Amino acid sequence: MIKYNIPAVPVQTTYRPATPPPAAMAGELIDYLACPLCESKAFGPLCSADCSHHPRYSPELSRTMHWRQCSACRHVFRSGYYSDAALNIVFRGTNESQVVGYDLERQRYVSAQMIEKVLTYQTHGTWLDVGFGNASLLLTAQEYGFEPVGLDLRSQSVNELRKWGVAAHCQDVAEFQLSHPASVISMADVLEHMPFPKVGLHAAHRLLHPGGVLLISLPNMGSPVWKALDANNANPYWGEIEHYHNFERDRLYALLTESGFQPVRYGISQRYRVCMELIAVKA
Repeated sequence: MIKYNIPAVPVQTTYRPATPPPAAMAGELIDYLACPLCESKAFGPLCSADCSHHPRYSPELSRTMHWRQCSACRHVFRSGYYSDAALNIVFRGTNESQVVGYDLERQRYVSAQMIEKVLTYQTHGTWLDVGFGNASLLLTAQEYGFEPVGLDLRSQSVNELRKWGVAAHCQDVAEFQLSHPASVISMADVLEHMPFPKVGLHAAHRLLHPGGVLLISLPNMGSPVWKALDANNANPYWGEIEHYHNFERDRLYALLTESGFQPVRYGISQRYRVCMELIAVKA
């Protein structure tokens, strides 16, 4: 497997204070003491990046993100994950593209392409969308005849989705219960936000019926486009304030297999830049 020695990525920002910004809040991050995937303690620094350009950044938080790489499994992860107090700062607002109903007509076409890939494996039943964001995927799945259920950690988004007549819950997927197993669970650009992705995948495995489908999309740091962005010091993902992980395809496939899933289809996601999209079936 290729080892990436990626230099620190300078990111242009419009945040130019006349005086130095205040010190970051105490206890902002909970440091990873071991690799969050394989639990090896053999990891080291990879790169650092300025995140002050991010729309969810606040001067109360550190403006520099530090990335690590595991020597055992090669996974790339942030130095730590946000404490509850820091998350409250990040969650003060919602990016425009994540507001329920945002650009729904255009997003519907993107969501339909994702759903039609699922139809080969599941055609009906409960569709649980974890971290539903603007809810386009869930609302479009409803059009296809699925019973939609949404999970999100932003209470405002949950309340908004309920106005559309969709069951929505402000709850962590690890604690969530369904009255009957789901046919499909989607984690569209969500797994990289979870401090411990294995916990989320184990929850998905528990909530799916045998043969149920897990649909995942997230950035692919093994993509040639990712490498080209790095070469031009233009990769936005190193400064993506809500991300804790960067995955390659092979590492993600191994993690899915370890979690009781069989990957059955790989594709290119059209939701965001440089993203992969895959389907796995509960083994």
